[in-house]
Amino acid sequence: MQIGLGQSDIFERSHFTMTKQIDWKTTEMGKLLESDGASSTFPNVGDILTGKVIAASKKEVLIDFNGVLTGIVRGKELYNESEEFSNLKIGDDVEATVMDLENEQGLLELSFRFAGHQKAWLTLQGYKEENKTVAARINDANKGGLLVTVANVHGFLPVSQLSPEFYPRVQGGDKNKILEKLKTYVGQDFQVKILDADEESEKLIVSEKNAWEEEQKDVLNKYNVGDLIEGTITAVTDFGVFVEFGENLEGLIHISELAWQRIDDPRELFDVNQKIKAEIIKIDGSKIFLSSKKLKDDPWKDIEKKYKIGDFVSGTVVKTTPFGLFVELDKDIHGLAHISELSEKTISNIEDFCKPGEVLKFRIVSLEPAEHRLGLSLKPEEEKKTVAEDKQESNKATKQKAETKESKEEVEVIEEKTE
Repeated sequence: MQIGLGQSDIFERSHFTMTKQIDWKTTEMGKLLESDGASSTFPNVGDILTGKVIAASKKEVLIDFNGVLTGIVRGKELYNESEEFSNLKIGDDVEATVMDLENEQGLLELSFRFAGHQKAWLTLQGYKEENKTVAARINDANKGGLLVTVANVHGFLPVSQLSPEFYPRVQGGDKNKILEKLKTYVGQDFQVKILDADEESEKLIVSEKNAWEEEQKDVLNKYNVGDLIEGTITAVTDFGVFVEFGENLEGLIHISELAWQRIDDPRELFDVNQKIKAEIIKIDGSKIFLSSKKLKDDPWKDIEKKYKIGDFVSGTVVKTTPFGLFVELDKDIHGLAHISELSEKTISNIEDFCKPGEVLKFRIVSLEPAEHRLGLSLKPEEEKKTVAEDKQESNKATKQKAETKESKEEVEVIEEKTE
């Protein structure tokens, strides 16, 4: 992402490269300095010089360099990315970048704009190396994040680099609603860390989350995996619920950790501002993962006392899928009736066969407590017996065939001996 200088700036940078090839000794000022033995003080194009303001107006600023050289800053080169060049007075020390060695007036052509630009990027590099937390002004937003300004340089704060407090959690992940939420931050100052500050590509990327993590480090260190917490639900999403607890901390209870039974939509069971207890199951940086089902006994632990293979049970169809039916046997135990176990006939459209909410009588055909799996069937039990009988008869026929073959081999051996 390019942020900062435009086409004219790119041209001027190439102009720097070309003018650097000019030998200052060929200029009138260079010849004069060389004759006076002051050649060692003469600068090059692109150098940042420090001098004193000897005249200042809204149109131009004249700068003296040790009584040897005089330079001028004028036009658009007065405008810069650093506030230090505003409201200059005679006698002020100031830095400027050399644009040209000698203009039509025989003066150094200087720029505050480039000096400010260079200094701003050096400042940002320093912030990054020091891992310093700095203020970022939010100027605008797009669907990917926030457009910011740090040290008068434009940059970007991605959505993924927002802390839990500012991360936009929108039901269904509607990008337009996410953008609406992000736009509410415009005009605010966020505390950020510098992730990337590349002057050459004009790329500045910052993280509000990293700054928050550092601030919360001592608080996070108070918690360990296995700790129990009580908090308030701040958001309910398709994949789980977010819970705020402790000192402005937030954790996620994934949908698979909300309850032992199958949950299709957390919104059916949980609401924002609802109080909830949970156990910390993982801490990864600032990310805290929680489980509420761990605080309840696993209903599958003693399921064999309640259900057995071959039992007939009533169940409510809670969801139809292309591969079968999800069935609620009780509030804790759900089972699956695979499409192959629904009918003797081929089912082309399962929704035509059965609808959610229907109560049917199923037979338990498999039970795996450790895997939390229970298989159901609607097929007649007789069919299963026929299959078993067929298998038994097949085994019997195989045995008889083997016995016949063995007897035949024995007869052949006896006949050989007799001969």
